Amino acid sequence: MTKKRARLLQGNEAVVEGAIAAGLTFFAGYPITPSTEIAELCAAKLPAIGGKFIQMEDEIASMAAVCGASLAGMKAMTATSGPGFSLKQENLGFAVKGELPCVVVNVQRVGPSTGMPTSASQGDVMQARWGSHGDHEMVALSPSSVQEAFTLAVESFNIAEEYRTPVILLMDEMIGHLREKVVLPEKEELVIRNREKPNMTPEQYKPFAMDHGEIAGVPPLAAYGDGFKFHVTGLTHGEDGFPTNNPAIAEKQLKRLNEKISSNKKALTRVEKFYMDDAEVVVFAYGGTARSARKAVKDARAQGIKAGMLRAITIWPFAEDALLEVKRNSPKAVIVPEMNLGQLVLPVKRVIGDSAPVIPINKIAGQLVEPEEILLAIKEAM
Repeated sequence: MTKKRARLLQGNEAVVEGAIAAGLTFFAGYPITPSTEIAELCAAKLPAIGGKFIQMEDEIASMAAVCGASLAGMKAMTATSGPGFSLKQENLGFAVKGELPCVVVNVQRVGPSTGMPTSASQGDVMQARWGSHGDHEMVALSPSSVQEAFTLAVESFNIAEEYRTPVILLMDEMIGHLREKVVLPEKEELVIRNREKPNMTPEQYKPFAMDHGEIAGVPPLAAYGDGFKFHVTGLTHGEDGFPTNNPAIAEKQLKRLNEKISSNKKALTRVEKFYMDDAEVVVFAYGGTARSARKAVKDARAQGIKAGMLRAITIWPFAEDALLEVKRNSPKAVIVPEMNLGQLVLPVKRVIGDSAPVIPINKIAGQLVEPEEILLAIKEAM
């Protein structure tokens, strides 16, 4: 008899279950459609396990509170959508600069501005990568099922803790509000990672050391309140955390900040390959739209057409190596369906180049990309 628990869950509910399984103990947020269920469930569940929930006065303060909780040693998360994600960008940049592990869930809705709060979109893909200013790397994961909303919530915390970085769980309204059967694993079945703590005295500790840490470029992180007194700032700083205008020090720290992610792309990037062994036409999809892509590929195969799907689970860093493999196989076309006017299609074109046509399928204003539309594009590409 299995101990695993089958539950009927909404995507937003599965995120909370996964976050708590990963060790979430602090949530700060502000209600916003279509992510509000995440805050509601955290409000109900966290106090029962000794965690903290706080509704802040706005999205800016929510992200600031998450940064503070992370510095105090807690696994921290916030959730938002659309305009709220825009408001979080300044303090999200602070989390990048301060190297503060945390998770930001963005359940995307139609924009710009207030847009269509209850309608699905994938319009925040580039904002997830470039929303905060300056040279920085971001990690963003995108689930395409409710089960994956759970598993990627766990993975988001693991990456955040291992690499001392904020991680964006980039959902879309379709997945956030979808209900599906989810099998929740037992705690002992999960791999849970925690931040590396310093193994030196408080006097020796440097919070942004260049050469300390189990992962290259990721220094250990002490918790405020544990006897380690150190400075954290959004200003460019040295190993001790105090501001500097020295170009040599600034350049070294900025390179380390970026390279701890970019040099670990292979370890961070996750893709799913579906009927890719002999695919002559490839559909590159992600998030909720990948569900339509999977159906279209199945239907194409049933009609004798050699179609396949490459699904980006990791949105950022971009799945460049997997696409280079596609390019080497000389497909007749690469089709990119998105609920936007074309965001990931641009990086796809950059990698594929002139070796094959890159065909976008774009739907906006809450319109889902239907399997029939993708199947038609597959047939036309043959």
